[in-house]
Amino acid sequence: QVHLVESGGGMVQAGGSLRLSCEASGRTSSWYSMGWFRQTPGKEREFVAAASYSGATTYYAAPMKVRFTIDRDNAKNTLYLQINSLKPEDTAVYFCAADTNPYYVNYTTLNDPQSEFEYWGQGIQVTVSS
Repeated sequence: QVHLVESGGGMVQAGGSLRLSCEASGRTSSWYSMGWFRQTPGKEREFVAAASYSGATTYYAAPMKVRFTIDRDNAKNTLYLQINSLKPEDTAVYFCAADTNPYYVNYTTLNDPQSEFEYWGQGIQVTVSS
């Protein structure tokens, strides 16, 4: 079992930056990939980014490559998402997720990357005001 708790969300003005954190507990976090997703009302949850268990390999949804940075600190069992130059359209609930399957997955090639992730956090609201 993996328990995930997100933090660092809130309300930010457009153009600002935010760093989300996701602390994992339970199964040792260094042995699985982790990722970020986001969801706005009325829309499906969308893939943002993911990092391999070591953090050496990262994956980004195409629109997220410029302003989003994912990284992880396995010593702290924590995954991060840095978002720069925030835009009102970044307003969403952001979810942290863990993929404990041991095989390699390139999430950017999947039609439904969220199906690879077994464990999910509760989500945290990010609101960007214009």
